[in-house]
Amino acid sequence: MSNPIKIAVDAMGGENSPAKVIKGIEIHNYNSKNIFYNIFGDVNLIKPIINKTKISENNFELIHTDNNIKDDDSPLTAAKKGKNTSMWLSIESLKKNTSHAIVSAGNTGALFVIAKLNLNMIEKIDKPALSAFFSLMGSALHRSLFENEDAKVALLNIGSEEIKGNNTIKNTYQILNEKKNPLFEFKGYIEGNHIMNGDANVIVTDGFTGNIALKTAEGTANFITSELKQALNSTFIGKLSSILNIKNLKKFKNKLDPRLYNGAILLGLDKPVIKSHGSTDEIGFANSLKVCEKIIKSKLIDKIKKNII
Repeated sequence: MSNPIKIAVDAMGGENSPAKVIKGIEIHNYNSKNIFYNIFGDVNLIKPIINKTKISENNFELIHTDNNIKDDDSPLTAAKKGKNTSMWLSIESLKKNTSHAIVSAGNTGALFVIAKLNLNMIEKIDKPALSAFFSLMGSALHRSLFENEDAKVALLNIGSEEIKGNNTIKNTYQILNEKKNPLFEFKGYIEGNHIMNGDANVIVTDGFTGNIALKTAEGTANFITSELKQALNSTFIGKLSSILNIKNLKKFKNKLDPRLYNGAILLGLDKPVIKSHGSTDEIGFANSLKVCEKIIKSKLIDKIKKNII
């Protein structure tokens, strides 16, 4: 391969790994070209799985370690485990420029701490936070993933009035409202019940509130899909209706499938570190690899650096 994109993969992170990770690589490899995978993990567990796939030996390298970070390890414990874990080695390959980006479905706190220990932050950014910088980074990410869509930024709040919210949110509102940026359009505040309306496509919030919002949306989507499936399969007319509308139902299901939106970048670092959901399957992991590929091809980090003044 000529100048392939090299993705470091922590094969041991998350549920059902390394099986789902390797199968995810196979799916991504089938749909993408000129990608090389540096796979870190226990070769004794990985080899029997990868030998059953159609991934060419020219497309990957296995780097062995039988040490890995557990999902219940604290970030401090994970850092103390040392430099021989699959997560640490995969991030270290990014530091050494032997990989262009890293993907892991492992412990989120550990991933962030180890990434910060090995990599630099983008100049002027101390850490990802609720600020104008995060709005800029989120907008640059949106442009990288959806080239034909303009970024529309909104602040998640308990109301749409300017007087509502805590001081951090109010101060951020003032900064975004007063300082225009060509990278995005600021839409003001947005409430949780309006997130899905499409008025904004970049929602800025703190990590705690944002995680709750995401998990709530994911749970609601799974509930709707499950209830609809049960309703359509409970009667003969329902089954007949599902057969007649199978194409529309598939489109509806895809819109609600969280696996198809899997893969989040730790914004603020000077190199791409992608977090895959720990409980996702091979389809979700393959999508996180696709997100990683798009981020590299669109030169996201360079765009962020260019727009920070």
